[in-house]
Amino acid sequence: MSEHREIVVGETSHGIDVTLPVVQLLTGRGFVTGKSGSGKSNTASVIAEELLEAGYPLLVVDTDGEYYGLKEEYEMLHAGADEECDIQIGPEHAEQMASLALEENVPVILDVSGYLDEEVADELLRETARQLFVKEKKLKKPFLLVVEEVHEYIPEGGGVGETGKMLIKIGKRGRKHGLGILGISQRPADVKKDFITQANWLVWHRLTWENDTNVVGRIIDTEYAELVSELGDGQAFIQTDWTDVGVRKIQFRRKRTFDAGATPGLDDFERPELKSVSEALVGDLQHITERKQREEDRIEKLERRVEQREERIESLEGELASARDVSEAARQMADALSRPETVQAELPASSDELRRLHEELVEIESKRTDLQVRLTEKDRRIEELEDENETLRRRVHGLEHRLERSVEMEADEGDDEPAAADEDDGETPILVGEDERLYGYTPVDWEDDDAREVATDLLVASDADELDELLTMPAVHDRLERACDNSRCREETARRAVAILLREGPLRTEALADRLERSTVAVQSLVSELRTETVLHRTDGGAYAVHDDIIAVLSSAPGVGGVGSATK
Repeated sequence: MSEHREIVVGETSHGIDVTLPVVQLLTGRGFVTGKSGSGKSNTASVIAEELLEAGYPLLVVDTDGEYYGLKEEYEMLHAGADEECDIQIGPEHAEQMASLALEENVPVILDVSGYLDEEVADELLRETARQLFVKEKKLKKPFLLVVEEVHEYIPEGGGVGETGKMLIKIGKRGRKHGLGILGISQRPADVKKDFITQANWLVWHRLTWENDTNVVGRIIDTEYAELVSELGDGQAFIQTDWTDVGVRKIQFRRKRTFDAGATPGLDDFERPELKSVSEALVGDLQHITERKQREEDRIEKLERRVEQREERIESLEGELASARDVSEAARQMADALSRPETVQAELPASSDELRRLHEELVEIESKRTDLQVRLTEKDRRIEELEDENETLRRRVHGLEHRLERSVEMEADEGDDEPAAADEDDGETPILVGEDERLYGYTPVDWEDDDAREVATDLLVASDADELDELLTMPAVHDRLERACDNSRCREETARRAVAILLREGPLRTEALADRLERSTVAVQSLVSELRTETVLHRTDGGAYAVHDDIIAVLSSAPGVGGVGSATK
């Protein structure tokens, strides 16, 4: 991009075109203000139109649903909560939105006006802004983030929340990475002054409230505090750091696209035909929504199973208590009848009567023995159900933790500079020969009894807990730890990657990233470091598999054979 590329946004009172440099708009910090109807949103739309016309993407945070008119001329992704949007999204789509905008050059309208839960809208903006910042640290691609009603996120009087802190961070540090921000507000008095004073380009439309005009007097000069209230629609005072010219009064041109933010009148309203984005693009985003729904459904089913198991345990415990009461009564009666003094004192002395009582005693003893056997069996079954119940609880907890931490883990892995990916990224598949099989990347001689036994033991050790325990062995753990230190990824992610390759065999970076549900960039950084530590190696086809050294370490671990036989 040429450093001198400029766009025309309006003209002076003498009819001279007013231009703004593209690179300053894309990477700087701007502030546009003016009361309702003065032209501030028109100015933002004019700047967006000119950047889009020149081929530069941007992301507009629309708080009032007034920017979709840009789709009349430009193919943009309109994402939000309303059915009128191209796709309905949530915070889980934040990374994909940032990737589309920065890596795929797709202009985005992030419409947060339709969310009934303000916390969801706030989280969506915060995570999208964070992902833009993280990705720009590597890409360093000039890009503009436009935020309407910026005073809602960085207020002057109240406390600044996490979203506001993220926007301030972009304002202070985004420029060196190529990420600029444009804040728009109709009340400059309500915007944190640090944001306004550090802006390198400002546009002041008509303001009439004394608190707002006082801000103009402090930032520009006292004489403009009165002049700003006399500006007409679309007129503005503009200040820029990149010219020696002081304050200029200009008339911004009228936006070309449909004005979705215009105040409704009595005339007939006719919405123009809007451009749509590709179905494939929307399909990728829909896949994320469906995946989250499947996870939530899975958790709900597990919770129901846990509840059913708990009810069954409670029922068995009741039966067990009842059976123990019967057993105790039978034991007490048998003990009483077995004592000679009791028999002599309380029972008739006739031999027939004693014989009858003796037979009853034998029968009671038999029933007591039978009850004891049944109680032992019930105790064993209860222990089995309790073990199954605990396993289900752990699985539910793991899935809940995975959902809560997925976005945060992605941000943690992406926030630091990932290692450079290998240049060789061929697409030749790995073929298995007729006379050998591949375990991971390791050829196994199936004619060798010892080799076949070791490979079989490892292949059947499919239980996630057992395999995870094997991967914590010092000889493996130390390598994983060093690789994660250099790639800034979590060791848990590294263990999962190795486990997946042990079970499924060689995988390319994209396939492994899909299994891990992580970004391709983060996984490429991880596998590069794992290759350095001889945990993985790469085949001629460009896929990754577990290194021979790791196979040898795992196969020599105590108890591997036991795991295999238990699984078979």
